Amino acid sequence: MLRTITALLAALALIAIAGCDGGSDSETTITASDVPGGAAAADVEVIRGWVDALRGGDVEAASDFFAIPSTAENGPVLMDLDTRADVVRFNRSLPCGAKLVRAEDSGDFTTATFRLTERPGPGVCGAGTGELAETAFKIEDGKIVEWRRQEFGAPNAEGHAV
Repeated sequence: MLRTITALLAALALIAIAGCDGGSDSETTITASDVPGGAAAADVEVIRGWVDALRGGDVEAASDFFAIPSTAENGPVLMDLDTRADVVRFNRSLPCGAKLVRAEDSGDFTTATFRLTERPGPGVCGAGTGELAETAFKIEDGKIVEWRRQEFGAPNAEGHAV
């Protein structure tokens, strides 16, 4: 149970100010087609842009990937993000950074799997570091309109565990 809670908290972190692992400049650039899972390339680019900005500690840039208004559901908490300040506050609240490792389409959503990392800024990913976490994104016109943390390994829209 504690591991599940830790992983869920880490999932928040992945979206927030992710980046303690630093994401070195010497890493090979990965394109949307290099991300397993077959999700739409445009959605993968939005998700990766957001999580890379967070992992790098750039909350303002990460917030640029959200539509206003938008919705974030982090566990039992549903947040209406009606202003830019709301979006920035949400992103800043996430304790972990993350790297995108998989993305697949699930109806109107793209379910992304992340490997959690530490990141610069407030918050500590702690025991969640290295764990996998999932978030479902609804993306419209290149912006995140819904961000919903998922239980890792739960069935997707097609009934497959992801």
